[in-house]
Amino acid sequence: MLIDSHCHLNYKGLVEHQDAVLARARETGVQGFLNIATREREWADIIATAHREPDVWATVGIHPHEADAHADLGESVLLAATRDSRVIGIGETGLDYFYDHSDRAVQQDLFRAHIRVARETGLPLIIHTRDAEEDTARILTEEMGKGTFPALIHCFTASADLARTALDLGLTISLSGIVTFKNAKDLQAIAAELPEDRLLVETDAPFLAPVPHRGKTCEPAFVSDTCAFVAGLRGISSERLAEVTGENFFRLFRKASL
Repeated sequence: MLIDSHCHLNYKGLVEHQDAVLARARETGVQGFLNIATREREWADIIATAHREPDVWATVGIHPHEADAHADLGESVLLAATRDSRVIGIGETGLDYFYDHSDRAVQQDLFRAHIRVARETGLPLIIHTRDAEEDTARILTEEMGKGTFPALIHCFTASADLARTALDLGLTISLSGIVTFKNAKDLQAIAAELPEDRLLVETDAPFLAPVPHRGKTCEPAFVSDTCAFVAGLRGISSERLAEVTGENFFRLFRKASL
């Protein structure tokens, strides 16, 4: 049960030929797709795609790059959107200090708002973090102390310290095509040792195409390449890792079904 746990099917590069993109992925054995939101104006189209395609699910949330433009987004707006039957997660949300496209305090406030909605609904939080490890770990630790919530760090590229913190807090870690890159030795070492029941794979399509597709527009079909690479790091078959990560996906995203 190979699942692309994070893709952007409504982004430029995929949306223009979405049917063909999905068909190619299904032909490679991908059986489910989590279509991720980053801005409020995307939500309706992302949810519509999930209603049209029975193996596609949707999330609702605001990417940290978009935090300034959504600083006044109320939790009630997020909560209302989660009631749709095809919305199974909250995000992506989090902190990005690499680009600083939005004020850091606004990013943090919106991150905490997403966490509160995840706690209230029980829907998993999809976390983006870049160059913000200390604040990500602090906020997650503080908020988990107020009441637990399910969550994952997507496209994990951070340190072993943040991986340990995330695992200690009960989070899942998702690996993208970055793990296949030649200069990703530290990440590969982390990938080899992650607990089997806390691991997902993703593409983040249309970004971050894995080896051997570097330089191309990334597609959900390529999650099979990432899965095979990570399986090799862990000394198991790609079929076994697909089974494990599929089981992990449905255990985490309890609202999802095929």
